[in-house]
Amino acid sequence: MASSVKFPRKLRPLVLPTLALAVLGGAFVGYANYAILQRQKGRVFSNVATVPAREVALVLGANPLTSGGQPNLHFAYRIEAAAALFHAGKVRHLLVSGDNHHRDYDEPTAMKNALIARGVPAAAITCDYAGFRTLDSVVRAHKVFGLRSFTIVSQGYHTARALEIARVHDLDAIAFRSRDVPNAFSLRTRVREVLARADTMLDLHVWHRGPRFPGPHEPIRLARK
Repeated sequence: MASSVKFPRKLRPLVLPTLALAVLGGAFVGYANYAILQRQKGRVFSNVATVPAREVALVLGANPLTSGGQPNLHFAYRIEAAAALFHAGKVRHLLVSGDNHHRDYDEPTAMKNALIARGVPAAAITCDYAGFRTLDSVVRAHKVFGLRSFTIVSQGYHTARALEIARVHDLDAIAFRSRDVPNAFSLRTRVREVLARADTMLDLHVWHRGPRFPGPHEPIRLARK
């Protein structure tokens, strides 16, 4: 017969509380993912022809290169989607928001340059250099850049969390999903997103966290039609 697992006497009182915490933690992660994904149904679009028009799109940042130095498909597909929205007349301006925590790492400028290469005028692009997290990007779109209604651009698995942040902050946001990255190149990111949704629920409803840099106010001025 297989022998049962025996814990050191001093650790035995901790076994049941640890197991209980693990079960509760898993249940919370499951609830957070279910709630966020369910609430965003009908607000995510994948066809340029059917997505409602908005004045501005918020393009969520990504590193243009992978850790191995190869082109990052998450970045490339978001740029492709944002440019498609602009050229179809579905948005008039693009707010590119990403991380620029040191001189040699500048997601917003890389996004802007990639969009210009796809024919988007520089005057139709605004950079948010303090989009360190999805929460920062979405909340700063309102607090700093004066937007209440906008289209979020990212991969489908990511847009649900961004839309939840917008919903809690009473912002009128929809999402345009870029092409999905094959699982071979995105599995780790997708797994991390499952945990990120739970973390976002805590940020929104328990910790009430805001952006790392909340200002100053710099409203986007759209060119006249």
